[in-house]
Amino acid sequence: MASEPSPSDLSLPSSPSFPVSSVPAEGELPSHVGRYRVLRRLGEGATSDVFLCHDEFRGQDVAVKRVRAWREASRSGGALLNMRDHFFAAEASLAGRLHHPNVVQILDAVFDDESPYLVMEYVPGVTLKHFCRADRLLPLDQIVELGFKCAMALAYCFRQGLIHRDVKPANLLAVIDDYGQAVDVKVSDFGSALHLNADRTQVHRVGSLAYMPPEQVEGGDVDARSDQYALGAVLYHLIAGKPPFEAPSQMALMHQIYTLNPKPLTEMREGVVPEMDAVIQRALAKRPEDRFPDWDGFAAALSELVSRQLIPLARFTEVKDSERFSLLRALDFFADFGDIELWEVVRRARWRRYPVGHHLFKKGGEGNSVHILALGSVEVVREGRVVVQLGAGTSVGEMAYLAPNPELRKHATDVRVTEVCTSVSFTPQLIGSLSGECQHRFDRAFIKVLVRRLHAAHEQLAHPRRIL
Repeated sequence: MASEPSPSDLSLPSSPSFPVSSVPAEGELPSHVGRYRVLRRLGEGATSDVFLCHDEFRGQDVAVKRVRAWREASRSGGALLNMRDHFFAAEASLAGRLHHPNVVQILDAVFDDESPYLVMEYVPGVTLKHFCRADRLLPLDQIVELGFKCAMALAYCFRQGLIHRDVKPANLLAVIDDYGQAVDVKVSDFGSALHLNADRTQVHRVGSLAYMPPEQVEGGDVDARSDQYALGAVLYHLIAGKPPFEAPSQMALMHQIYTLNPKPLTEMREGVVPEMDAVIQRALAKRPEDRFPDWDGFAAALSELVSRQLIPLARFTEVKDSERFSLLRALDFFADFGDIELWEVVRRARWRRYPVGHHLFKKGGEGNSVHILALGSVEVVREGRVVVQLGAGTSVGEMAYLAPNPELRKHATDVRVTEVCTSVSFTPQLIGSLSGECQHRFDRAFIKVLVRRLHAAHEQLAHPRRIL
């Protein structure tokens, strides 16, 4: 049974509300919504029902969000119908437009006279609201990871001309692994999104009050920093088990948003260091100009908490996704990769952190993998003599990787870690499993590496004393 919402869960009084038609019992589910076969109900809201359906054409499960009581709204006419039409049309206009691993894809939109509906990617799991309770809090490193991915997803949306305006735990879908851990997240529900490039009139003062910045509460202009505040409020809630502000009424809550600062997270949960609290508090600054200047700045600050080991990792060898993405972006090898391709590498490549003294390769060993050093350094040893030191951004193992037969894939040197090393490695099979666009960018990057190696070899032959 659903509990009565608290003031922090409510939208502003000026936010649209519609009459709710009677909700059919579980046994009265429709057999189909359009051409989609209904499997079960996933959820319901004031204006719509969400069903898990099967798409026979694509052979996959999808989530279908069907607007409820469209005809009733039509008969009531006027502003009510226009408002409902606006919010459905806002989300429907994004069908097929958003392609990011941390954004729920809107696959189709059908403007049915009876009940229009959206067809969306189905994400098995729960919303982040599930982890906002004090007895269900996620580990701090997981919270930072999810926050980083949300920041990157919202940055992508902003580049598409969108400000979400309703970032809250219930609109962030957590992907759960077999062990019950939240390993990924997807941003959903763009019904309140502000389309910066749209010609149509925009509706203001929408969103959920508990996560809304002061400028949005008062109906002023919003930008990406408004969504940044909302994400900061979500992360605060996930860390502390309560939102930044709580009050018995909406007016009291609005007063707190305008005038009070959230309690330090260092006082709310054990393990939170001042640096982590500072990142969240900056996102929650009252004035937009006091927050991070852009999404990249916020994401980088979250990633730095991991890379500086301000949040303990479960295992020394583990490399978190936030650190992976930031490292790739800084490497020349991946300079021509877009965000989508970088996330593909983050998830598909083999990542490992190696201690000093570990051998990536040993002379005589056969291998077909190439390592790109994201952090740290290695030395190449031939016949007991160090011939070269290699640092971040360089690669080792290309010849064995590219060799046409097993004999040529035998390593001629030892490659030994001299400074704690974070490596991203690939095999031909792994690269072959990537998307065509990602493979194309790998080919171009390898060609650049080989051209540089050939140039260096030519210079050494022409000027043997110049090159050590």
